[in-house]
Amino acid sequence: MDDRPRDRADAASNAVVEATAWIDAYLAALPAAQRSTLQSLRETIAAAAPDAVEAVSYGLPAFRYRGRALIWYLAAKAHCSLFPTSAVIDAHRAELADFELSKGTIRFTPDRPLPDGLVVRLVRERLAHLNADAVRKP
Repeated sequence: MDDRPRDRADAASNAVVEATAWIDAYLAALPAAQRSTLQSLRETIAAAAPDAVEAVSYGLPAFRYRGRALIWYLAAKAHCSLFPTSAVIDAHRAELADFELSKGTIRFTPDRPLPDGLVVRLVRERLAHLNADAVRKP
């Protein structure tokens, strides 16, 4: 008997389960402060984008929305990063003035995490970009 998923919905569901397990393991391997900070970030993103699903994209923990990459995050040796795209950063540059920025990247530390309200605004901005793209591309 064939073990392959019967349809795309099954395959997508399996991919989300695998991504969530991978992300759980990724976070579990981090030092406590980074783990706590990124778990909180993960939960805030999930709440701000309830239709998004967890994914692994470019080897990073991420969320996908309607089949497209929404946002990524990671832990580095001396900081954590959120990758909401450069357009989103540009739209919120004033709010991000207290954080180290580079093209498409926001760096922060567990001692100075991104405020939840700001993360929600960044996620909503990115969702708006993806929804606008979907309207332009029938």
